[in-house]
Amino acid sequence: MAGSGRRPEHRGPPELFYDEAEARKYSQNSRMIEIQSQMSERAVELLGLPEDRPCFLLDVGCGSGLSGDYISEEGHHWVGMDISSAMLDVAMEREVEGDLILADMGQGIPFRPGMFDGCVSISAVQWLCNADKKTHSPPKRLYRFFSTLYSALARGSRAILQLYPENSEQLELITAQAMKAGFTGGMVVDYPNSAKAKKFFLCLFVGTAGALPKALGAECADGEESQQAKFTNERTRFRNAKGKSVKKSRDWVLEKKERRRRQGKEVRVDTRYTGRKRRPRF
Repeated sequence: MAGSGRRPEHRGPPELFYDEAEARKYSQNSRMIEIQSQMSERAVELLGLPEDRPCFLLDVGCGSGLSGDYISEEGHHWVGMDISSAMLDVAMEREVEGDLILADMGQGIPFRPGMFDGCVSISAVQWLCNADKKTHSPPKRLYRFFSTLYSALARGSRAILQLYPENSEQLELITAQAMKAGFTGGMVVDYPNSAKAKKFFLCLFVGTAGALPKALGAECADGEESQQAKFTNERTRFRNAKGKSVKKSRDWVLEKKERRRRQGKEVRVDTRYTGRKRRPRF
């Protein structure tokens, strides 16, 4: 915890950690601080916290405590966890108000059930999709993270996870494991038509399903649907960031066949078996 003065030893691959110089550069870069502050403000807004009392929040991947600064400014209390001791050292030097713990989120959230009123995470969860060790299984690590997070959150609370998915498959993997752990909710995409300003926020609900918040900059002049991807405990189809169907899916196969028809090529007739995975032959 913060203030203990004891430097914890690393428990993960070196590439996951910032060294001291990188940690200081990250926490002192004015542009990074501005972006982090904006995303933190948006994440706390999406939590929909009550205005009449302070709440106890978890910051996953807290880094040097920039997100925690905004949480403290809003009058809430928080605990931050991060896998990088160099970043936590910087947070301690900055004398952040929250408590800090060195932990790998892929090994689970180490807190008792129902402890937190909400959770925020900025630019961290997508790293669980990488296998940095031979023993790492991204689906298992994601499920471990989401299942223990679900337990640590109070019923009726939310988790807002800002992330940068590399592709639609990664997005589907993350949301599938969140659903498997019991969450409902969906993806809110702010400024979906901007290459630079676009931000993905995974909004998760604990216990009861709520209405997804409205995305910023997603006003649809032509009556198109808002940039939100809802999910419940049912299987859903995902499209990637460019709106294309997931490769090898039924929609992708049908679209490809239609393109070939328009090119004048001979294509088999569509049936209910089109795009269906075949069983292996014995």
